[in-house]
Amino acid sequence: MPIYVYETIVAEGEEPETFEFLQSMDSPILTKHPRTGQPVRRVISPTKIAGKWSEMGMQKTLSDKNLDAKGFTKYVKMGDGHYEKRSGKGPDVLSAGSD
Repeated sequence: MPIYVYETIVAEGEEPETFEFLQSMDSPILTKHPRTGQPVRRVISPTKIAGKWSEMGMQKTLSDKNLDAKGFTKYVKMGDGHYEKRSGKGPDVLSAGSD
């Protein structure tokens, strides 16, 4: 079943609430918020395709496990001049001023 995006219909200048709703394709479009009863409209949003260069594909490619398997070392900044190793070979910590 697809997940549809809806937003509340509010007065100009107010921020609408956006929410996702799981419903079958043959279900009628919502006209009221399921919790509050406030009027809503369905928002058209792009489909998410998990290709090689999509956000999901890049997360997999740049995962710690994949980088380690390919022989890369990954460090994550933990503070000013302080990095901790997440994958690969090398020291566990890199700090500014360390030898």
